[in-house]
Amino acid sequence: MINIILPVDFGEKTDQLVDGAVKFAKEVNGKICLIHVAPTDIGFAIGDMGYQYFPEIEENEIREELVLLNKINQRILAQDVECEHILKQGIAKDIILEYSDLKSASYIVMGSHGRSGIYDVFVGSLTKGLTKDSKVPVLVLPIHE
Repeated sequence: MINIILPVDFGEKTDQLVDGAVKFAKEVNGKICLIHVAPTDIGFAIGDMGYQYFPEIEENEIREELVLLNKINQRILAQDVECEHILKQGIAKDIILEYSDLKSASYIVMGSHGRSGIYDVFVGSLTKGLTKDSKVPVLVLPIHE
């Protein structure tokens, strides 16, 4: 079976991205390997005493993200597409590429938000980074307005 890596960030366009990935998975008889990469600095806050770490904030955020990830997983399974999911913390590009290798993926499916130019200079683009460094094809779905 073809493994398709589907990174999600729970943004407003996640549903469109999932719909496109499900359609693609059905066309190629693929399995979706759903992944969310949480940042490593979730529990940190800055205040009067400088940076402080609050593990309970991180735990709550991770728990909420796992609930969201599970809902997407169930939604995909309900459409008769095989799916598994994982949440990891770290640098998104590196984690997604490692997961792609681990799963012997055939594709990575990403969304394009239609941003370009100066935005990429200052913020960077995960999709751009993945297309540059991935060993497998990256299918970029247009999910902008």
